[in-house]
Amino acid sequence: MYDWVVMGEWVEIAVRWLHVITGIAWIGSSFYFIALDLGLRKTPSLPPLAHGEEWQVHGGGFYHIQKYLVAPEFLPEHLTWFKWESYATWLSGFAMLVLVYYMGADLYMIDPTVLELTGWQAILISLASLAFGWLAYDRICKAFVNANQTAVMVALFVVLIGMSWFYTSVFSGRAALLHLGAFTATIMSANVFMIIIPNQKVVVADLKAGQKPDPKYGKIAKQRSLHNNYLTLPVLFLMLSNHYPLVFATPYNWIIACLVFLMGVTIRHWFNSRHARLGSPHWTWALTALLFLIAAWLSTAPMKHWPEEARLDGAALTLAAAPGFEEVVSIVQTRCSMCHAAEPVWEGLAWPPKDVVLETEAQIAHEARRIFLQSGVSHAMPPGNLSFMEPAERAAIVDWFRSTGTQDPI
Repeated sequence: MYDWVVMGEWVEIAVRWLHVITGIAWIGSSFYFIALDLGLRKTPSLPPLAHGEEWQVHGGGFYHIQKYLVAPEFLPEHLTWFKWESYATWLSGFAMLVLVYYMGADLYMIDPTVLELTGWQAILISLASLAFGWLAYDRICKAFVNANQTAVMVALFVVLIGMSWFYTSVFSGRAALLHLGAFTATIMSANVFMIIIPNQKVVVADLKAGQKPDPKYGKIAKQRSLHNNYLTLPVLFLMLSNHYPLVFATPYNWIIACLVFLMGVTIRHWFNSRHARLGSPHWTWALTALLFLIAAWLSTAPMKHWPEEARLDGAALTLAAAPGFEEVVSIVQTRCSMCHAAEPVWEGLAWPPKDVVLETEAQIAHEARRIFLQSGVSHAMPPGNLSFMEPAERAAIVDWFRSTGTQDPI
């Protein structure tokens, strides 16, 4: 049994590593080609039908790159396609979704205090929402293909706001933000699989048949590629959000997610403007910082009535002697130690999560900061509130931590 648990853990490690590797490859090529496209220049020496060119230096050599909006007069024998980076990123990400969230739905997806669901219900909602995301986005793009692309992005943002609220209304906070990232990543990968690559294949087929390709295919593909460029940074944030309870386990997590999408736009606008040689709109960084500070404030807004907390200095003895410690020990041992034990009794756990053991008074006092953040400030632990920690118990943890005068910097 133990060997199978270990092997399962290593399968998850391998898939996660693959997801990171392929994601880096996809994002790198995407950012590069957008920067290249924006930096193209028209020169008198351009060949017929060429749209622009750029000279680049890298790795001790020089590169001369030319872009054709439709295609050159002849098609070279070797043509490099950029598609498997996207496909492999989505496939490995979906595998992670299955391994962690679908197989552990009771632990990671379902929060009875949000909505009573069975494991299968949660999984079906997840799958249906991912499919809905692509259908809704594709409909928006086809309806506004010739319109100002800002209008398209605004319409997409409205959809993302709705999905942010929806996910936080059906799943645990951790699963909600992760799913919002998967929702967006599905749109991005489907853009490559359903639109960009098929359109490029149409152009290639026309060239081989001796026909002049219709430029609309390139225009549509560029539209979707630009959307992917602006969505990349928010997806990265949302995929990492499950490590930070102050992001996913607060009442305003869906608003924080929406602000993250706006920050992704402001950051990419600065870089894209630079690549296009349109100057450096530094105001975008000021706006990004403001949005970030608003998100940080929202994460602690529910505790604004609490007094200021001072930094925990590691004095476990002081914490153990504080009023309410005995009650906190009882709460933690009842609600947390089935997983956070030297030998966890929760099925499927071979060791305590993050090596945090909460069995003795000394261990609980030592982990005061984590207990305060994970179960007092936020509702991240227990995950999905599986052990049904009561609001009064969370308040007791906060009161104990406050009473020591050794508080946490939030």
